[in-house]
Amino acid sequence: MVGNGKRQILREELSMEGLTSKNLQKFFENLLVTGLIKVMKRPYVPVSAFLVGQSLWLISTPMAQSRDIIKTNVVYETGELFELGIQLSYLLLLLAFLGIGTFFVIRQVLVRRELDLSAKELQEQVRSGDADATELFELGAVMLRRKIYPAAIKYLVQAIEKWDGDDQDLAQVYNALGVSYIREGKLAKGITQFETAVKLQPGYVTAWNNLGDAYEKRKDFKAALNAFEEVLLFDPNNKVAIPRRDTLKEQVKMYRDVPVKTKER
Repeated sequence: MVGNGKRQILREELSMEGLTSKNLQKFFENLLVTGLIKVMKRPYVPVSAFLVGQSLWLISTPMAQSRDIIKTNVVYETGELFELGIQLSYLLLLLAFLGIGTFFVIRQVLVRRELDLSAKELQEQVRSGDADATELFELGAVMLRRKIYPAAIKYLVQAIEKWDGDDQDLAQVYNALGVSYIREGKLAKGITQFETAVKLQPGYVTAWNNLGDAYEKRKDFKAALNAFEEVLLFDPNNKVAIPRRDTLKEQVKMYRDVPVKTKER
C-alpha cells in the first residue's frame, strides 16, 4: 500500500508540472532514493542504481542537444531576417533612384517639347515680319536653352537693334547675348555684353556673376574678384558669389606675393 501511494504521488507530480527535463531528473532522483531505502531488502540495488543513472543520462543528453539546436536556429533566423532587411533597403533605394531619374527624364522631354513648340510659333512670326523686339528676345532665349548658339546670337542681336523699351529690360537681352557668346567660345565678346548689361542695370546680380566668371576664365582674377564683390553689395547672401569671392581672394593674394621678373638688359 505504501508503494502504491508513492507511485500515485509521482504520477500526480508529472501530470501537474509537465514532462520536462527537471521533472524527469526529480522523478528519477525519487526513484533512486526509494531504491536506496530498500537496499537491505533487495540484493541487486547497485545494478538498479546504475540503470537509473544511465536512463537519466540518456534522457538529459538529447534534451540538452535540442536546446542547443533551438538556440542555433534562433541565431540563424535572426541573421536571415537582418539580411532580408538589408536587401529590402537596397531595393527601396534603387526604386527611389529610378523614380527620381524617370521624373527628370520626363521633365526634360516635356521642357524640350515646349521649347520646340515655342520656337516654331516665334519663327513663324519672324518669317512673317510681325515679330517685335520682345518676341525676337524670346526666340533668342529659346534657342539659347536649346543650345543652338548661332541662332540665339542672331535673334538677340536683332532684338537689341529693334529695342524700344526700358533700358533695364534691355540689360537682360545683353546678358543673354553674352552667355551665347561665351558658349560659342567667344570670351571677349561675351565680356563686352556683360559689361553693357551691368551699366544699363547696376543691380543686375546675374550679369555681375556672369561677368565675374568670364573674367576668371580670362585669368583676370582681380577684375573677377571686383565683380563678385559687386554682387555681394546687392545680395550679401548670394550663394554663387560668396565661395567664388573667397577663392579669388586667395588667388589674388598668392599672385600679389609672387615677385615679378624683369627682363635683363
